[in-house]
Formats: sequence, structure tokens, C-alpha cells
Amino acid sequence: MAVIDSLLSILGKQRANELRLGTDRSPQMLADGAVQKLRIPATSADELRHLLTGLLTPEQEQTLRANGRIELGYASPHGEFAVKVEGRADGLDATFTLKPERAPTAASASLPAAPPQRSRVSGTDGSAHSTLRGLIEAAVSVRASDLHLLEAAPPMVRVDGRLRRLLDQPTELAAALELDAAHLSQVLAGRAVDLALELSGIGCMRLHVFRTAEGLATAVRLLPRAAPSLASLHLSVPIDDLADLQHGLVLVCGASGAGKSTTLAALAQEALRRRSIVLVTLEDPIEYALEAGDASLSHRKQVGREVPDFASGLREALREDPDVLLVGEMRDPETVSLALTAAETGHLVLSSLHGGSAASAIQRIFDAYPSGREAQTRAQLADSLRAVVVQRLLPRARGPGRVLAVEVVRVTHAVAALIRDGRTAQISNAVQAGRREGMIALERSLSERVLAGDITLEVARTAANDPASLHMYLNDRRERSEHT
Repeated sequence: MAVIDSLLSILGKQRANELRLGTDRSPQMLADGAVQKLRIPATSADELRHLLTGLLTPEQEQTLRANGRIELGYASPHGEFAVKVEGRADGLDATFTLKPERAPTAASASLPAAPPQRSRVSGTDGSAHSTLRGLIEAAVSVRASDLHLLEAAPPMVRVDGRLRRLLDQPTELAAALELDAAHLSQVLAGRAVDLALELSGIGCMRLHVFRTAEGLATAVRLLPRAAPSLASLHLSVPIDDLADLQHGLVLVCGASGAGKSTTLAALAQEALRRRSIVLVTLEDPIEYALEAGDASLSHRKQVGREVPDFASGLREALREDPDVLLVGEMRDPETVSLALTAAETGHLVLSSLHGGSAASAIQRIFDAYPSGREAQTRAQLADSLRAVVVQRLLPRARGPGRVLAVEVVRVTHAVAALIRDGRTAQISNAVQAGRREGMIALERSLSERVLAGDITLEVARTAANDPASLHMYLNDRRERSEHT
């Protein structure tokens, strides 16, 4: 499926027959010359090139460069289109016009019509009703990370952290989802349903279906297919050596939507690439595809499907000869305890935890245990914890996309002593002095992003745990720049 098919799918649903695209212009949808509402922002040159990926052959691109325009036909899954692409001084214009359907031949007219194919959202079979697929395709086309649907309300998408309308037309959500009787009764009774969905040509996604005072609602998290490389994350300090650890616990922390799962998947993929290992993952749901290669094995389990919960899955995984365990989230004291035990007994455990700083994440682990076990827990964590990565995903100052700022804490002897003594508040001091050990304070990372022009100072101030430290790093860098 070409990338442009995501937008072309909208035409049929809106009874339109023409789509116009242009560099730095908002896409337009027309029905017999009348402009229809399409709430998609202006496409940059890079976004337009992405939308046209797979449409032109190398020879046709050469013709376009030589003549300044080209006309061709395109057979999309959504109909036959006449396509005109024209160059202009500051970019390209592209027009897709739907061709009228041809009358059936005598032979085909005598055949009975094929029955309509109705498919159903499911956590296991990976199918979806065409209406839902069309909305997901439209969300993918605008680089959305999430799609929000509410019964009888226009669909919304989250792009680069900000919400906006995808279309003006309301969604008939119950018809789009076609939940089976068991799931529907569960939602109507006030209990949410989580579904994992895989669509051919698009990838995997996570659906959370729930009931509100306004009616049925769904939050769809759109997941990329392949795990990214660590290099593509552009972290402020390298962490690829963590994939070589033979045992210990590595935590990735941050708020929801901060990219924790992405970093965990990148670390797991790096371990599979570098080493000969058995990797067992426990995820809710399974998100990225991981390539095990010829020298490794990857056993992936979805909570609620292959295992009932994280704790049970982790307990079983320890009997499956794993070298690396990826635990999507440490949600309860039992899972935390099992993860620490696994890290102590010769396994590398990669997991996530909600927390705004390394110190607060470590304190959350302490708080998960009864007060009588504090000393034992501190000692266990000091011995097994290897690193904590805290993430902020922030809007880019110029252009689309977001930028990652991080705090990285390596558990050196000094940091381990602070954990063992319960002096977590002093970890930030060790981080400020630990650049040579591969550490970086969140505020230093933010200051580097500001000085590079990646994010604005206002965004950095909002993301910082300690705004005073942020300004200290900014002033220090500026003074050093003035003296060089």
C-alpha cells in the first residue's frame, strides 16, 4: 500500500472525488468542485515527499524534474485515479482525481454480487471493520501517535503531543468497532476493554474501549512496526552498552507517552543484535516487532493473552532459560520483587516505571514494600540496579516532530551507597558530577536542546525538575562559548 492511500481512503467515505496536495499548503478534498472540510494542517516538503512515496518510478521522477510536470494513472485500493504532479519554485503540487467507475461487462453483469465482507475488531484475529481502518489510515497519514473516538463526536488525533480534529464528521463508534457481545456487555457494565489490533499494511495498535457519560469511547495508540535503533533516538548520552550487561536491572521512566516502550524495545533489539540470547518479553500489548536473527531466540508474550498478568508471566519466564527479560511495566510489589530477584540471579531485566526523576522512581520501589522490609529492599536494589533513564518527549521548536530529553543515572559505587542508605534525594548531586561515567542530569540535557535550537526555553522550563539548575547549565554553556 502506498503512503498516499491513507488519505485517498477518506474520499470515498466523504463522497468526494478529488484530493489536492501542495508543499506548505493544507490538503483539500473536493466533491465535484465543491471544497469539503478536511482538518489536516499544511504539509511540509518532507511530509509531501513521504505521502508520495512509492507513487513515482525513478524514470517518472526524472521526467518530472525535466518537464516540471507529469500525468499518470494510479490504481489505488480505493479506486482508479488520474494523477497530476507539478513542480513549482518552492515545492510540488499534486492532484488526485477519482475516475468514474466503468460499467460492468456483459459477462461480469451476469455474475451474482459478492457478499459484503464484514470483519470484527479482535484482540487475537487482527481484523477490523473498514470504517475503523479508514480512520486509522487517516491518523497514520498525519503522523498521529493516538486516535481518540467518541460516539457521535468528530474524531481527534494527537500529533506531536497536541490534540486536533481529524475530521468534522461525527463517528458512529459502535458500528465502527463492532464489538462482540461479551466485550460490549463488559463495556456497558462500566468495565473497560483492552484490545490489540494488527492491520495489514499499517501495523499494530492498542485499543482501549471504555464508557463515558457522553457514550462509548476509544483511545487508539498507533504503534510503529519495527523497533528503532538506539542511534535513531538521538539520546544526549549513549546507553547502548546497557545491552551488553549480563545481569542487573535497567529502568526506563517517564510519564505516559514519553517513549518508554520505544527505548525498551531499542535496548532489547540491540541486545539481540550484539549477543546470542534468549529474550522473553511481557508486554501489554505487544508493540514493536523484534528481529532475533540466527543466534538468538525471542519469546514474546502479551499480558491477558499468553499470560494472565505481569507477575505470573515473570514467574513462568524464569523457568524458560532467559538471558534478557523485558517487563513492560512494574505495576505491583510482586512484579517488582520478582524483577529484582531475576536481576540478582544472573538475568538482565529491562523494565519501565512511572516517575519524573531517577530519585522518585527509586523511592517508588521503596514505597511498594512494607516498612519492615525497607533496609532489605534498599540493599537488594543497590546491588541489582544498573541504570535509570528518565525521559521527556517535547515539541520541536521548528517543524514537526518531538525531541527527547533524558536523565541518565548509572549506579556507580557512590550511587549504590546512596540507595543503600536511603539518601535518594542526594542522587542528583552524584549525577551532576558523573558525566565521565555516562550520566547526565535532565536539566543539562534540556539546556543542550535549547542551545541547539531543538526546543524553546519555555518548553524546557516546563519540563525541568529544577528550573534553577536549568538556568545554571544554560549560563555556564553561554559563558564558555563567549570565552572560546
